[in-house]
Parts: sequence; structure tokens; C-alpha cells
Amino acid sequence: MTSMRAGDDHPATAGNGLTPSLAELVALRSVVTARGQARRGRFGVSGHALSPLRGRGMEYAESREYSAGDDARHIDWRLTARTGRAHTKLFQAERERLSLIVADTAPALYFGTRVRFKSVQAARAGAIAAWAGVRDGDRIAALRGSRAEAPVAPAAGPRGALRVLDALVRWYAQPPPDDAGLDVALDHAQRLLRPGSRLLVLADAQSVAAIAQRRWPALSQHHEVIVLLLTDPFEDAPPKSPLPFQVHDAQGHDTRVELDLASAAQRQAWRNEFARPMEQVLAQLPAAGVRVQALSTQAASDSWLPLLGRNRPLVA
Repeated sequence: MTSMRAGDDHPATAGNGLTPSLAELVALRSVVTARGQARRGRFGVSGHALSPLRGRGMEYAESREYSAGDDARHIDWRLTARTGRAHTKLFQAERERLSLIVADTAPALYFGTRVRFKSVQAARAGAIAAWAGVRDGDRIAALRGSRAEAPVAPAAGPRGALRVLDALVRWYAQPPPDDAGLDVALDHAQRLLRPGSRLLVLADAQSVAAIAQRRWPALSQHHEVIVLLLTDPFEDAPPKSPLPFQVHDAQGHDTRVELDLASAAQRQAWRNEFARPMEQVLAQLPAAGVRVQALSTQAASDSWLPLLGRNRPLVA
């Protein structure tokens, strides 16, 4: 792996690229802060996400004709005078949103040739999401595909973020021995999510490609869903030459294998393994209402942040 650093990563946030550190993830808070603060409410309250529910709150939403039982204090006198019919104001309820980070811990993520391992980039992107949640006043939680380890419980503020960061450091230091896959992680997520939640999935493209397509529309219908596909330049464009690999099998034996990537057949097999799942996921998820982006190991870890809060893609 090269020692080159991404040009827009501040030295204070850079780790060794092999395993994530808590100090590295904590330092990424400054990256989120530099991008600006969350919108403040009418009374200077920062942090509560606007709920799609209509009710009593601080943000005016719309007016409708008065119905028996409506609060007379909320009559829209201007509209009433203009139309000659009583109207009442509705307000956007404010509440804490849940930001849930789902971490894929497939063995394919613990690899990298440029700047950092894919696992480290996943941890850094998850930390960015956690600090963005703190900025936006969300409750922050995280989980992985495990049948034994409980999710990191939702909590607000820096304390909630630090719990998530600590879990990301543990999960992405080395492949967990009990990884049950992304499908199991999404099962856990569906039990934890509430309408209006924000869901960030950090995953290898092969893990996402193996998920049944029907799952994504069901998630995006009620939640803001973002999927980040961790990738490495070596997977995208391998050299056209013989490459030696050391394969570690289930019995604990190491075997040396040489892959001739100068061969057209071998390069096609390589493409089927790495490029095709990525292309498939990038093409399919937007149609399911999911925002998706490939995040290279040499990209700035916050380069995906513009996906937050964007209008959901139209479902075909």
C-alpha cells in the first residue's frame, strides 16, 4: 500500500491507513464542522430534524379549512378573511431523528493499495456520518451483521458519536470472526429504524449486490437511505501483468497463486468479480430510491457528504 495521502485530508485526521484509530475518527469532527452548521429553528434551537408528521411544533407547514376540534389559537386569520371560510394553521413537528450506521464487515473490505484500506475508509466515512448526526441533533446508532453482538444503542450528542466511533474502530481493525453478512445487518436495522430515520450503509459492492432488490424500496419508502460502496483503484484497474497472491484457506494453510492479468480471459474474470457488481449496484439502487456512491480508498472521506438531505430520486 502506498503512503500517499489524499490531497484534501488534513494531516491531523490521517491515520496509518491500515487500521482505524479512535483519535483519527475523533479528529474528523473538524471536517464536518468546517462544512457548516445545521439549520437553526425559529427560536435558535439547533438539531431536531423536521418530521414528516403534521402537528403542533415550531415550523409552519400549511393551512387547511377549520374542522371541529381544531385549536382556535391556530386559526389563520388572513386566509379566513380572504376566503370567507375558517382556516387553521398546521405546523411541522420537530423531533430527534435516528441516524443509523450499518457496517459491512465482509473480509473483502480489509484490503487496500492506495492511501488506506477499504475498511479504514469505511470507518472514516462512518465517523463523518456520526459527527454529521451530532451537528444535526440526531440520535446516533450503529450495528453490523452479527447474531451475537447487540447494536450500539441510539444516543444523542458527542457521547453517542463516541460510542459509535469506538465500535467502528473495533469492527474495522480486523475481520470479526462472527460476521453473518450484510443481509443479517439489514434485518437488525429494520427492527431498529423508525419512520423518518437516516440510514447509512458502508459496504463492499459484492455484499450489496447479493441483497434482494425488494429490500431497498421497502427501506427508502420511509427513510433516507444512503449506500457507500468502498472500492480500491487496484480492483478497478489492475495492471496487465502476472500477479502473485498468497491465499489463506479455511484449514489455515497458505498457498501461492499467480494470476496472469495479461490474459483477456483472466481480466474478464477479474471484471466479473469486481467491476460488474459495482456497476450493477450503481445502476439499480437509485431506481429504488436509494442514494449511492462509490467511495475510493484514495478519495477524501467526506466527499460523499453532499448526498445528505438531497431530494430522493424518483422511483421508475
